[in-house]
Amino acid sequence: MDFSLNEIQEMLADSIDKFIDNEYDFDTRQKHAASAAGYNPDVWSTFAELGWTAVPFSEDDGGFDGGPVDIMLMMQRFGRGLVVEPFLANVVLAGGILKRVADAGQKQRWLQAIIGGELQATLAFTEPQAGYDLSDVATTAKPDGDGWILNGRKGFVPNGATSELLIVPARTAGEPGDESGITLFAVAADTQGISCNAYHTIDGLRAAEFRLDAVKVAGDTVLGEAGAGYGALDETIADATLAVCAEAVGIMRVLKDKTIEYSKSRSQFGVPIGSFQALQHRMVDMLTECEQAQSLLIWAAMTHAAGGEDASRAVSSIKYLVGTSGQKLGEEAVQIHGGMGVTWDLDVAHYFKRLTAIGQMFGSADWHLDRLAARAA
Repeated sequence: MDFSLNEIQEMLADSIDKFIDNEYDFDTRQKHAASAAGYNPDVWSTFAELGWTAVPFSEDDGGFDGGPVDIMLMMQRFGRGLVVEPFLANVVLAGGILKRVADAGQKQRWLQAIIGGELQATLAFTEPQAGYDLSDVATTAKPDGDGWILNGRKGFVPNGATSELLIVPARTAGEPGDESGITLFAVAADTQGISCNAYHTIDGLRAAEFRLDAVKVAGDTVLGEAGAGYGALDETIADATLAVCAEAVGIMRVLKDKTIEYSKSRSQFGVPIGSFQALQHRMVDMLTECEQAQSLLIWAAMTHAAGGEDASRAVSSIKYLVGTSGQKLGEEAVQIHGGMGVTWDLDVAHYFKRLTAIGQMFGSADWHLDRLAARAA
């Protein structure tokens, strides 16, 4: 495998690094997170102007033909900056569905607006009873003339409260647990019958729960073929899982670096705590976990990009590592910082919270371990 970046990837990584270093310090991030929307619309417009929102889409759709490796590079840097702008919800989740199954007219109407930073969108795939099972869709869609009537509930929808467009998987045939019979709908968030309960998440972001009560939608809101939406849903969630793993690896490196730096400046008994052998051993373990995660992430991104039978195994492998070694590294960083490691004013606490939240998104470490074991059986 060739692990080197091409010229465009190096330029992409460099542009995000400069933005994080020069315009997105921790205090700025906190102000954005505390705003009414939970992010800064002007910064989101900057993302679009710089072309970041167009990276994973084809040239025909107005994008740059980027793939999992490009998203990996971006999300690692977004993790380093603790970026709160809704790249995951808009570009990876909603955009991931649209690029796979939307027709030309639907792409012109919705995907182009997402790429241009003009439309906030998300994928409302989680349901209260489903856990991490994508096929456990209990939300129903019944034919109604030329349209459909949707009924059901959706839980933990990232960027839900500010989204103008919801991509809603609903069951048009079969029973919860069946992969067939799932249809994807593009639904305006202000459609009559949709109620939203927005809330703050532990990592400083925003999410929402939705109830759909006799929501009437037109026939042209169906994305792709009716009853055949599971494949696109599964592929999009795989992309999103890899994306948050890349974000987590970026966070792990920051926590490792900040902990080492703190150990050099914090003194106890008249010497820096970094001179204590017990702490040195713990920080070596942190370094080892970072390097292992980085190596596995690169392999997972390249394997996922190539497709095939190993793609799913690669995604589950890095998600398991992030959920175990990543969590351990975060705990070490907080403990070595002492009591201040859990205070609101110290960025380490916020990195740790985001890392913890990522550990539960798109499948916990235990869930992915079971998935790996089932595939190996």
